[in-house]
Order: sequence, then structure tokens, then C-alpha cells
Amino acid sequence: MDIYSIPIVDCHHHLWNLDENYYPWLTDRVTKRVCGEYSAIRKNYLMEDFKNDIDKLNVIKTVHVQAEHDFSNPVRETRWLDAQSKLPASNGIPHAIVAWADLAADNLEAILEQHCLIKNVRGIRQMCHEAFISSDKNSNTPMPMCDPKWQAGLKKLTQYDLSFDLQFYYQQVEDAFAVVSQNENVQFIIVHAGQPAERDQNGLSRWQAGLKKMARLPNCVIKISGLGMFDRNWTPASLKHIILNVIDIFGPERCLFGSNFPVDGMMSSYNHLWQAYWDAVIDFSLDEKMQMFSRNAESIYRI
Repeated sequence: MDIYSIPIVDCHHHLWNLDENYYPWLTDRVTKRVCGEYSAIRKNYLMEDFKNDIDKLNVIKTVHVQAEHDFSNPVRETRWLDAQSKLPASNGIPHAIVAWADLAADNLEAILEQHCLIKNVRGIRQMCHEAFISSDKNSNTPMPMCDPKWQAGLKKLTQYDLSFDLQFYYQQVEDAFAVVSQNENVQFIIVHAGQPAERDQNGLSRWQAGLKKMARLPNCVIKISGLGMFDRNWTPASLKHIILNVIDIFGPERCLFGSNFPVDGMMSSYNHLWQAYWDAVIDFSLDEKMQMFSRNAESIYRI
């Protein structure tokens, strides 16, 4: 078996049509993003583009994660994605949707109810790392995870059977640990391998320590995705080092692979990325590979 024959569930990708929907960061202004300079992706990325990137890989299912659509109308993105999944050429893509909601909003329950009218909605992502981007990473800016109203909103996810995609830096691990440990009935998915942005020895050591702490929590799994955002000149060897660290900490039964396309498409082709994933885990058993490439995502996102 090779990367072209193993079933793949891409557990983290995006689609956007800037002619039909409003994404301020892609249309209005360039902002500070975790991915750095991103002018190359300020254009439509449609189903046809995604399927062209997939090419001959055996991608059987996918999970779409919210792409910072207009926060004043978050359900519009979800409805558009639902329509895309029903197109004859889509093959059901995306099979699961992780939508956006402000967990501290007064109208949170109304937003969650509208999202859940779409049968493919499985979870929520509200980025918790934003104040730590670039030079602001060590600031004292209040984090959503520390807001009692946000914490109360998070607890409401259980009413709707929704998971939470948790995105943070290692500097926020104490807050993240508290949030996850206090919501044992919510399934949490750590996004982008816990964002190993600092690649010096100290940064990687603190990142590893943070993941080891989070791995103690049974309701927490981790996506291996988005690594190109932190190393634009990555090589299969540099990716392998990070990937094996994550798997060593969480185990194959709690790791999921995702592409983060089209964002990571600025650094690599889709096929090259998945080949690098495969090469990194080549020594694992076939059953362990099947877990990481498809079964875990199918279970976590119920697809």
C-alpha cells in the first residue's frame, strides 16, 4: 500500500467563493494571520480547484473548517457549504462542517440552532490564538478561554452534540487545559498540531510540554495539519520530526491528518504534502496508518 491507495479523510480544508460570500481577510484588507503573507490565496478556491489538487489521491471524505467568513452572518458560509456538498460533482464534499460561532454572543443558541439545521455540521471553531500572533504572542491581552461568558457558551455545545476545534499556542496551554478538563462531555480537536511556531530548541521543548499536558485529557485529540504555516521551506525530514513528536505524545489512535488547503497550498502541492505524511509514518503498522489517515477522523467527526 502507498499514499495513492490508502483511504484518506482530509480533516481540515477550506473552500471559498469570494464572489458569493464575504471573507473580510480575503477581500478587504491584509491582516496579521498565523499563515504569514497570504496574497496568493486572496482568490476563489472552489470545489473544482480542490478536486484538481486532490488529483489521484484516494480522498474518500473531507472535513471543512470555517474560514473566517463574515462574523455578522456566520450561517451563510455553512449554508453555502451545504449547497456545495449537494452538487453532482462534489461526491459529498464536504462530508462534515466545522462552523463558526462566537461562544460569548448573546444570540449563541440561535446561531447554533441555525448551524445544526445543516445535517453535515459537526463542530465549532472560534480561534483562541489570535492575540498571540507574531509579536503579540506574549501580551497580556485577554483570551476568549478566560471569559466566563465564553466558558458558559462552550458548555452549550453538548446540547447540540457539537465538538470544538481548539486552536492555541503553547503560551495558552494552562487556559486550554482548564477549558478541556472542565468540559469532559465535549470532544476537543487540537488544531494544527498545537501550532509549533517557534522552531528553536526552547520553543519546541515548550510546545512538546504543552502537548504532553493536553494529552492527559481523554476528550482531546489532535490534527496534524497546517505545519507549512510555521515552516514555509519545510522538507519531508523537518515535517517528520514534528509529526513523530505529535504521534509519540498522543498515540496513533488520537491523531488525524489534514491538508489545510488552500492555505498550505502556498508552500506545497497537495500530493507532495500527503506523500510527506506517508513517508513520516512509513514504519507504523497498516492498522495505525488507517487510523491516522481515515478512521480517527471518521469517528471524531461522525462521517
